[in-house]
Amino acid sequence: MAKVTVRYWAAAKAAAGVAEEPYEAVTLADALGAVRECHPGELTRVLLRCSFLVDGDPVGTRGHETVRLAEGGTVEVLPPFAGG
Repeated sequence: MAKVTVRYWAAAKAAAGVAEEPYEAVTLADALGAVRECHPGELTRVLLRCSFLVDGDPVGTRGHETVRLAEGGTVEVLPPFAGG
């Protein structure tokens, strides 16, 4: 398992109640599952609309179970942003 930091932005940050927190996970799917367990409710709903960056790279349409996490890595949780 890799120790990673999950960073929340905008509505995800508001729903989580924190800007970031550590998790241990092998894949993005594992990390997001742990986030959902820790924050049931609004954050779980917000995650459905989010996009993700792993160590600065967009996940895009890749299956979250295929995105492996590196020790010391960062997962950015990005809800849709308004504006331009």
